[in-house]
Amino acid sequence: MATTLRVTTRNARFQQWQALLTNRTKRQRSGEFVVQGVRPITLAVQYGWTVTALLYDADRRRHSEWATQLLDAVAAPRFALAADLIGELGEKPQAPPELLATVAIAADDPERIGARPGPVVAFDRPANPGNIGTVIRSADAFGAAGVIVTGHAADPYDPRAVRASTGSLFAIPVVRLPGPETAMHWAALRGLSVLGADEAGADDIDAVDLTRPTLLAIGAEGSGLSSGWKSGCERLIRIPIGGGASSLNAATAASIALYECSRQRRMHVHGVAVRPTVTTRPVTEEAQDG
Repeated sequence: MATTLRVTTRNARFQQWQALLTNRTKRQRSGEFVVQGVRPITLAVQYGWTVTALLYDADRRRHSEWATQLLDAVAAPRFALAADLIGELGEKPQAPPELLATVAIAADDPERIGARPGPVVAFDRPANPGNIGTVIRSADAFGAAGVIVTGHAADPYDPRAVRASTGSLFAIPVVRLPGPETAMHWAALRGLSVLGADEAGADDIDAVDLTRPTLLAIGAEGSGLSSGWKSGCERLIRIPIGGGASSLNAATAASIALYECSRQRRMHVHGVAVRPTVTTRPVTEEAQDG
């Protein structure tokens, strides 16, 4: 059993954990982030992520079976925190969580993507951590192979993003890349068709064949896809909408697009013709350069 250290004051170690919640630079330098909640912590362990520390409520008389099993099973340093301190780190001062974890950040290597047959989602410059988490959650739910976050974007390891993903961050590869060129080069090497979701797209999404290996680009909230993505996409597709809405939230658009990918793949597996009116082809490196 791992040695337990007790933390009863806002000492230097506590301040380091606190910085992981609010400071992206500190997260990146330390290579770890705070995970809150039963499901996210459970999935982090289940999918083999490296747990760097377990923090538990030292003032709680009795821990749940879940917490007890994790404390016994996970080989990571353990820290017993006063209830007010773990409540602060759990961002629930009135109802302190019984257990938190710090977990090592995964490598931003697109080679992590590819174990699953579904599409890859590229989220371009998202500013809202909650939207990143929602896209990751939908990507997991609808069988995507992974998520790429490109450009100057919010952090997928921000606690708001981790919470919004409800643990799906640990179930599928999520990779940060500097821009569309890097992502499209990787897609070209793997023969993926590169499609962009845009309200001014030429084709309705259900008229496009999404059963082929695809990189699906989703634009930032408000500004949409960058010019780099638009010029590099093989085709821009749209989600038809009506009513008084002028556009869809980026995460909502991604979820709808991912569902359509999933629907077409299910029909294809069951031998039902999708009959798209628009076919797609993989973007070559030459096409990108041109």
